[in-house]
Amino acid sequence: MFASYRPILSLLRGTAFLLAASGLHSLLLPLRGQAEGFPTTSLGLLGTAWAAGFVAGCLMAPRLVRRVGHVRAFGAFAASAAIIALLTGLIIDQYVWIALRVFTGFCMAGAFMVIESWLNESATNENRGTVFAIYMMVTNASLMGGQLIVAAGDVTTASLFMVTGIFFCLALIPTTVSTQATPKPLVGVSLDLKALYANSPVASAGCLLVGVANGAWGTLGAVFGAEIGISTAQIALMMSLAVVAGAVFQLPAGRLSDRTDRRYVLAGAAFAAAAIGLLIFVVGARDGTTVIALTAAYGAMAYVLYSLAVAHANDHARPEDFVKVSGGLLLLYGFGTMIGPIVGGALMDRMRPESLFLTTALAHLLIAGYTLLRITRRAPVPVEERESFSSLPPERATTPEVLRLDPRGDGGLDGGENRKDAA
Repeated sequence: MFASYRPILSLLRGTAFLLAASGLHSLLLPLRGQAEGFPTTSLGLLGTAWAAGFVAGCLMAPRLVRRVGHVRAFGAFAASAAIIALLTGLIIDQYVWIALRVFTGFCMAGAFMVIESWLNESATNENRGTVFAIYMMVTNASLMGGQLIVAAGDVTTASLFMVTGIFFCLALIPTTVSTQATPKPLVGVSLDLKALYANSPVASAGCLLVGVANGAWGTLGAVFGAEIGISTAQIALMMSLAVVAGAVFQLPAGRLSDRTDRRYVLAGAAFAAAAIGLLIFVVGARDGTTVIALTAAYGAMAYVLYSLAVAHANDHARPEDFVKVSGGLLLLYGFGTMIGPIVGGALMDRMRPESLFLTTALAHLLIAGYTLLRITRRAPVPVEERESFSSLPPERATTPEVLRLDPRGDGGLDGGENRKDAA
């Protein structure tokens, strides 16, 4: 059994280093920027710039990979990310950082697409589900591991920037020396907003607004922690536990949504996330333990919303459209993550650190309200005609290419045949 998974181990090792570097760098920059006295609005623009580069990478990287090949393209993406990480440690300037984050986002999108397409080629129909699950675990563990490294260093020195560069370089080695066959050329990604909205208005609006909330929290959560005075170790733990709580809660939320109208579960989780966000804003806690507990509860609600929205969209889509629909929703999520950090940063600059959660609460209340409105306009999909809920990897760490690895995607179909008749 182990032998059947040996071909993907080198790819997963490269993935682990790549994501650890990404997690470390994404937490390090706002903490160092806050220590340098950068305006919170500028720190929010770091997240906006990264998201813009990531979406651009999803749309444009396939052309580069087709031109030079997977191995060379991955080498260029990882090496460029390492150079950028080192430059951010050498040049402490908010405007330079914002510009560099665009290129980091582009490089990460390209690198993820290469790895995910390579894993898809290496997987078989028999082990595709297991490979997808392993990839999800590696993704979550590596991102959290990278964030926790921040607690072991000093954000005011260049050492953690050097560690980030080293990790990006280490990601090169397993993939470069791999003997696996080069996968097929990447398929370009398209976004048809009209078709997406026609398929599922709730999922389209929901993924955009989830991107707003998660983009604000993911970029500025560390700044919030620093401004209220909790330690760097507590900030790293806070950010990691929010993701863990969301990953753990996906299964019970998904199982519940399989048994009822998914929109009720989506609206309920969105209301709960909004309520917890407003509670954090009103209470204004400064104790590290209390803040970590509240943000973990917030993450448990907030991080299930994207998977619920995608599952609802796929209930209405034909099986052969899974990749197109889910990929389009992922890009919509990416556009949302450009907006959230700007709004959150502006509110934090003008009010107090907890006003970050006013941004997330507004987005979550809009999701819940619009979902309840749509419930009155469209009947639910019968239970027997739905796809079973399936967790998705962290949205900021995957591209539409991973959807071909998902057993529900076209990568898992024999000869292009559908798994079930189109509804």
